[in-house]
Amino acid sequence: MPENQILLQDREEAAELLVAKLAPLAGNCPLILAIPRGAVPMAWGIANALGGELDVVLIRKIGLPGNPELGIAAIDESGQIWLSPQFPEHIPGSKYLRSEAARQLAVIRARRKRYAQVHTPIDPKDRVVIVVDDGAATGSTMVSALRYLRQKHPARLIATFAVASTDALALLRPIADDLIYLAAPEPFFAVGTFFQDFREVSDDEVLEILRKSRSRYLPHCPPHAPAPRKSRR
Repeated sequence: MPENQILLQDREEAAELLVAKLAPLAGNCPLILAIPRGAVPMAWGIANALGGELDVVLIRKIGLPGNPELGIAAIDESGQIWLSPQFPEHIPGSKYLRSEAARQLAVIRARRKRYAQVHTPIDPKDRVVIVVDDGAATGSTMVSALRYLRQKHPARLIATFAVASTDALALLRPIADDLIYLAAPEPFFAVGTFFQDFREVSDDEVLEILRKSRSRYLPHCPPHAPAPRKSRR
Protein backbone atom coordinates (compact mmCIF):
# COMPACT_ATOMS: atom_id res chain seq x y z
CA MET A 1 0.00 0.00 0.00
CA PRO A 2 1.61 3.30 -1.04
CA GLU A 3 2.10 5.56 1.98
CA ASN A 4 0.79 8.61 0.16
CA GLN A 5 -2.67 7.19 -0.60
CA ILE A 6 -5.28 5.13 1.22
CA LEU A 7 -9.04 4.63 1.34
CA LEU A 8 -10.34 2.48 4.18
CA GLN A 9 -13.76 0.89 4.32
CA ASP A 10 -14.32 1.81 7.97
CA ARG A 11 -12.66 1.93 11.40
CA GLU A 12 -12.98 -1.84 11.75
CA GLU A 13 -10.85 -2.38 8.65
CA ALA A 14 -8.32 0.12 10.00
CA ALA A 15 -8.13 -1.85 13.25
CA GLU A 16 -7.54 -5.12 11.40
CA LEU A 17 -4.70 -3.61 9.38
CA LEU A 18 -3.14 -2.03 12.47
CA VAL A 19 -3.27 -5.34 14.33
CA ALA A 20 -0.88 -6.81 11.77
CA LYS A 21 1.63 -4.07 12.62
CA LEU A 22 1.06 -4.46 16.37
CA ALA A 23 1.22 -8.27 16.37
CA PRO A 24 4.59 -8.49 18.22
CA LEU A 25 2.83 -7.07 21.30
CA ALA A 26 0.23 -9.85 21.43
CA GLY A 27 0.23 -11.95 24.58
CA ASN A 28 1.87 -9.28 26.76
CA CYS A 29 -1.42 -7.69 27.82
CA PRO A 30 -0.86 -4.23 26.38
CA LEU A 31 -3.17 -1.51 27.65
CA ILE A 32 -5.13 -0.11 24.70
CA LEU A 33 -6.29 3.46 25.33
CA ALA A 34 -8.82 4.92 22.92
CA ILE A 35 -9.40 8.63 22.43
CA PRO A 36 -13.23 8.82 22.45
CA ARG A 37 -15.40 8.54 20.79
CA GLY A 38 -14.52 7.52 17.24
CA ALA A 39 -11.43 5.52 18.14
CA VAL A 40 -13.19 3.30 20.70
CA PRO A 41 -14.43 0.66 18.18
CA MET A 42 -10.95 0.59 16.63
CA ALA A 43 -9.28 0.15 20.01
CA TRP A 44 -11.76 -2.58 20.96
CA GLY A 45 -10.83 -4.58 17.88
CA ILE A 46 -7.13 -4.11 18.59
CA ALA A 47 -7.52 -5.08 22.26
CA ASN A 48 -9.36 -8.28 21.34
CA ALA A 49 -6.80 -9.26 18.72
CA LEU A 50 -3.80 -8.60 20.98
CA GLY A 51 -5.29 -9.97 24.19
CA GLY A 52 -4.98 -6.57 25.81
CA GLU A 53 -7.10 -4.46 28.13
CA LEU A 54 -9.20 -1.57 26.89
CA ASP A 55 -9.63 1.86 28.46
CA VAL A 56 -10.03 5.46 27.32
CA VAL A 57 -7.90 8.58 27.63
CA LEU A 58 -10.09 11.66 27.67
CA ILE A 59 -8.76 14.47 25.49
CA ARG A 60 -10.67 17.22 23.72
CA LYS A 61 -9.57 19.22 20.73
CA ILE A 62 -9.78 23.01 20.81
CA GLY A 63 -10.52 24.20 17.31
CA LEU A 64 -9.92 27.42 15.48
CA PRO A 65 -12.74 29.96 15.89
CA GLY A 66 -15.03 29.43 12.92
CA ASN A 67 -13.28 26.15 12.01
CA PRO A 68 -13.67 23.79 14.98
CA GLU A 69 -12.27 20.79 13.08
CA LEU A 70 -8.84 22.44 12.82
CA GLY A 71 -7.21 21.50 16.11
CA ILE A 72 -4.99 24.35 17.23
CA ALA A 73 -4.86 23.10 20.83
CA ALA A 74 -6.08 20.29 23.07
CA ILE A 75 -6.97 19.86 26.71
CA ASP A 76 -6.50 16.77 28.87
CA GLU A 77 -8.41 15.46 31.87
CA SER A 78 -6.25 17.40 34.32
CA GLY A 79 -7.11 20.66 32.56
CA GLN A 80 -3.68 21.11 30.99
CA ILE A 81 -3.80 22.84 27.59
CA TRP A 82 -1.33 22.11 24.80
CA LEU A 83 -1.02 24.73 22.05
CA SER A 84 0.04 23.55 18.62
CA PRO A 85 3.16 25.27 17.23
CA GLN A 86 1.88 24.71 13.69
CA PHE A 87 -0.47 27.69 13.60
CA PRO A 88 1.13 30.55 15.55
CA GLU A 89 -0.66 33.13 13.42
CA HIS A 90 -4.02 31.52 14.25
CA ILE A 91 -3.71 31.20 18.04
CA PRO A 92 -6.77 33.07 19.34
CA GLY A 93 -6.86 35.42 22.29
CA SER A 94 -6.80 34.20 25.85
CA LYS A 95 -10.51 34.90 26.33
CA TYR A 96 -11.47 32.42 23.61
CA LEU A 97 -9.00 29.82 24.88
CA ARG A 98 -10.28 30.09 28.44
CA SER A 99 -13.92 29.78 27.45
CA GLU A 100 -13.35 26.97 24.96
CA ALA A 101 -11.05 25.09 27.35
CA ALA A 102 -13.69 25.33 30.07
CA ARG A 103 -16.34 24.04 27.68
CA GLN A 104 -14.24 21.10 26.55
CA LEU A 105 -13.16 20.24 30.09
CA ALA A 106 -16.84 20.09 31.05
CA VAL A 107 -17.36 17.56 28.25
CA ILE A 108 -14.41 15.50 29.54
CA ARG A 109 -15.75 15.48 33.09
CA ALA A 110 -19.26 14.57 31.98
CA ARG A 111 -17.92 11.67 29.94
CA ARG A 112 -15.72 10.45 32.77
CA LYS A 113 -18.68 10.50 35.13
CA ARG A 114 -20.81 8.57 32.67
CA TYR A 115 -18.15 6.04 31.69
CA ALA A 116 -17.34 5.43 35.37
CA GLN A 117 -20.77 3.85 35.74
CA VAL A 118 -19.51 0.76 33.93
CA HIS A 119 -15.73 1.04 33.85
CA THR A 120 -13.04 1.78 36.43
CA PRO A 121 -9.98 3.51 34.88
CA ILE A 122 -6.91 1.29 34.56
CA ASP A 123 -3.55 2.53 35.84
CA PRO A 124 -1.05 2.76 32.94
CA LYS A 125 2.01 2.73 35.23
CA ASP A 126 4.65 0.22 34.06
CA ARG A 127 2.37 -0.96 31.24
CA VAL A 128 2.92 -1.12 27.50
CA VAL A 129 0.36 1.48 26.43
CA ILE A 130 -1.06 1.78 22.92
CA VAL A 131 -2.96 5.03 22.37
CA VAL A 132 -5.45 4.75 19.52
CA ASP A 133 -7.09 7.44 17.41
CA ASP A 134 -8.62 7.16 13.96
CA GLY A 135 -6.33 9.84 12.56
CA ALA A 136 -4.00 12.72 13.30
CA ALA A 137 -4.46 15.82 11.16
CA THR A 138 -2.64 18.43 13.25
CA GLY A 139 -1.58 15.95 15.95
CA SER A 140 -2.79 18.16 18.79
CA THR A 141 -5.12 15.57 20.33
CA MET A 142 -2.56 12.77 20.28
CA VAL A 143 0.23 15.04 21.56
CA SER A 144 -1.96 16.05 24.49
CA ALA A 145 -2.79 12.40 25.22
CA LEU A 146 0.86 11.33 25.17
CA ARG A 147 2.00 14.22 27.37
CA TYR A 148 -0.75 13.43 29.87
CA LEU A 149 0.12 9.72 29.95
CA ARG A 150 3.86 10.27 30.29
CA GLN A 151 3.16 11.69 33.73
CA LYS A 152 1.70 8.30 34.69
CA HIS A 153 4.96 6.46 33.93
CA PRO A 154 4.07 3.78 31.38
CA ALA A 155 6.81 1.33 30.45
CA ARG A 156 6.29 2.10 26.76
CA LEU A 157 4.03 4.58 25.00
CA ILE A 158 2.91 3.86 21.44
CA ALA A 159 0.80 6.19 19.29
CA THR A 160 -1.43 4.34 16.82
CA PHE A 161 -3.76 5.67 14.14
CA ALA A 162 -4.99 4.88 10.66
CA VAL A 163 -3.80 8.04 8.92
CA ALA A 164 -1.65 11.01 9.85
CA SER A 165 -0.27 14.12 8.22
CA THR A 166 3.48 14.46 7.92
CA ASP A 167 3.29 17.54 10.16
CA ALA A 168 1.55 15.52 12.86
CA LEU A 169 4.15 12.76 12.61
CA ALA A 170 6.94 15.31 13.06
CA LEU A 171 5.30 16.55 16.27
CA LEU A 172 4.71 13.06 17.63
CA ARG A 173 8.05 11.39 16.94
CA PRO A 174 9.90 13.06 19.86
CA ILE A 175 7.07 12.19 22.28
CA ALA A 176 6.06 8.62 21.43
CA ASP A 177 8.27 5.59 21.86
CA ASP A 178 6.79 4.23 18.63
CA LEU A 179 4.42 5.45 15.93
CA ILE A 180 2.24 2.82 14.28
CA TYR A 181 0.06 3.98 11.38
CA LEU A 182 -1.17 2.85 8.00
CA ALA A 183 -0.53 5.87 5.79
CA ALA A 184 0.63 9.48 5.75
CA PRO A 185 -1.30 10.82 2.73
CA GLU A 186 -0.15 13.99 1.01
CA PRO A 187 -1.95 16.25 0.60
CA PHE A 188 -3.74 15.54 3.87
CA PHE A 189 -7.43 16.38 4.10
CA ALA A 190 -9.85 15.80 6.97
CA VAL A 191 -9.41 12.37 8.59
CA GLY A 192 -12.89 11.28 7.52
CA THR A 193 -12.06 11.64 3.83
CA PHE A 194 -9.83 8.56 4.07
CA PHE A 195 -12.74 6.34 5.19
CA GLN A 196 -15.74 5.28 3.13
CA ASP A 197 -17.75 4.88 6.35
CA PHE A 198 -16.83 7.43 9.03
CA ARG A 199 -20.03 7.53 11.02
CA GLU A 200 -20.21 9.20 14.40
CA VAL A 201 -19.82 6.93 17.43
CA SER A 202 -22.27 7.58 20.27
CA ASP A 203 -21.67 7.59 24.01
CA ASP A 204 -24.03 4.63 24.28
CA GLU A 205 -21.79 2.63 21.93
CA VAL A 206 -18.74 3.59 23.98
CA LEU A 207 -20.48 2.50 27.18
CA GLU A 208 -21.45 -0.84 25.68
CA ILE A 209 -17.89 -1.52 24.51
CA LEU A 210 -16.44 -0.54 27.89
CA ARG A 211 -18.98 -2.79 29.61
CA LYS A 212 -18.01 -5.73 27.41
CA SER A 213 -14.31 -5.04 27.87
CA ARG A 214 -14.54 -5.40 31.64
CA SER A 215 -16.35 -8.73 31.38
CA ARG A 216 -13.48 -10.38 29.49
CA TYR A 217 -11.33 -12.98 31.27
CA LEU A 218 -7.66 -12.02 30.84
CA PRO A 219 -5.64 -14.08 33.34
CA HIS A 220 -2.34 -12.87 31.87
CA CYS A 221 -3.17 -9.24 32.69
CA PRO A 222 -2.41 -7.53 36.02
CA PRO A 223 -5.24 -7.34 38.55
CA HIS A 224 -7.11 -4.07 38.91
CA ALA A 225 -10.21 -2.70 40.53
CA PRO A 226 -13.45 -4.53 39.70
CA ALA A 227 -16.01 -2.95 37.43
CA PRO A 228 -18.42 -0.62 39.22
CA ARG A 229 -21.69 -2.16 40.35
CA LYS A 230 -24.93 -0.62 39.21
CA SER A 231 -26.65 1.20 42.02
CA ARG A 232 -29.99 -0.18 43.17
CA ARG A 233 -32.83 2.22 43.25
